[in-house]
Amino acid sequence: MSDLTHFNKEGRSRMVDVSDKAQTLRSATAACTVFVTPATFRLIADGGIAKGDVLGVAQVAGIMGAKRTPDIIPMCHPIAITGADIGFSLDPAASSIGIKATVRCTGETGVEMEAMTAVSVAALTIYDMCKAVQRDITIGDVRLVRKSGGKSGDFCSE
Repeated sequence: MSDLTHFNKEGRSRMVDVSDKAQTLRSATAACTVFVTPATFRLIADGGIAKGDVLGVAQVAGIMGAKRTPDIIPMCHPIAITGADIGFSLDPAASSIGIKATVRCTGETGVEMEAMTAVSVAALTIYDMCKAVQRDITIGDVRLVRKSGGKSGDFCSE
């Protein structure tokens, strides 16, 4: 287990010490998709959900999720996020909502988990706001799209 950075000498979980890592500009983009029925899709697109502006609330929730990531993912470091943005793409043909989040910081560790948490929280918020009209909403394909900065360099899945 000595090669695995998240385990101590006794084989127990630990938070990795990043104090010797260089501070660099780091960015990560994550994505996911929310699938709804055509009727629910129309309600979201037309602002007809009783709880309010679904995408507006989901956008704020996603940003809050990015900021609170170390509170819910045990080994994540608290990071001074310098920017977070959530975007939505509506696909009427598939009755789906694509969500992308980009998170940035200047620090010793990356923001991949913050970006993936952001899209997940935004998607869960869409579910929460629409569950009164549809219970079988599906959230899928949560993934890291790209990252930059740090020792491991750049990654791009698109």
